[in-house]
Amino acid sequence: MIPLKSQKDLVMLKRSGAILAVVMQKLQASLRPGITTLDIDLLSEELIRKEHALAAFKGYKGFPGTACISVNEEIVHGIPGSRVILDGDIVSIDLGVNLEGFFSDMAVTLAVGKVDETRLKLIAVAKQSLDIGIKQAQVGNYLTDISHSIQSFVEGEGFSVVRQFVGHGIGRALHEEPEIPNFGRPGLGPCLKSGMVLAIEPMINLGGWECKIMENGWTAVTADGSASAHFEHTVAVTDIGPVILTKLN
Repeated sequence: MIPLKSQKDLVMLKRSGAILAVVMQKLQASLRPGITTLDIDLLSEELIRKEHALAAFKGYKGFPGTACISVNEEIVHGIPGSRVILDGDIVSIDLGVNLEGFFSDMAVTLAVGKVDETRLKLIAVAKQSLDIGIKQAQVGNYLTDISHSIQSFVEGEGFSVVRQFVGHGIGRALHEEPEIPNFGRPGLGPCLKSGMVLAIEPMINLGGWECKIMENGWTAVTADGSASAHFEHTVAVTDIGPVILTKLN
């Protein structure tokens, strides 16, 4: 069953999302060659704490970090550590906030220093695919209208869509129903209703869509070693259209 949020719930989720948007903006400003993924993680924890909120990912199913930080060929669930960010890297930061039991989730992929044109296009297409998917989060549409719009755009630009990881509902828990694939035929799945809140998160690869999990049991990497990009927003389905909750006002 997909939980529907009340207006009071949406107010709290918007507050949670606003905190996350501010934290993510500050993390982006801090990103530069020479820092480690652990440096980014420690800063994210500090920034969330200053906002009197909790890190949603820390300890979730045993995840050791505050943020998932994935570099180049890493798709998602990169564990923060000693890896140094280099000039020319692309870095995905996936982060969640828990504000008084209301969860928000957001991801961005950033270019560090001088990045080649192909990877810059990958980032741009991933970001645009999220915008395209969000536009389909309309009352009366079907869940896979989101999925199909993302896949059609991404593949039309010559990239591939990751199959093994999907978006999800969010609200009083970090992961709620429904799962939201970034691929598939339109017109399938539940009909979207006002009050649904969705974490829409396309992950796209420069090469093939296949991935494998590293020995740490968490980090997913592209099977062919190609670069990957990941964007995510927490979005409310409303009678006036989709409302992005993890967006700076």
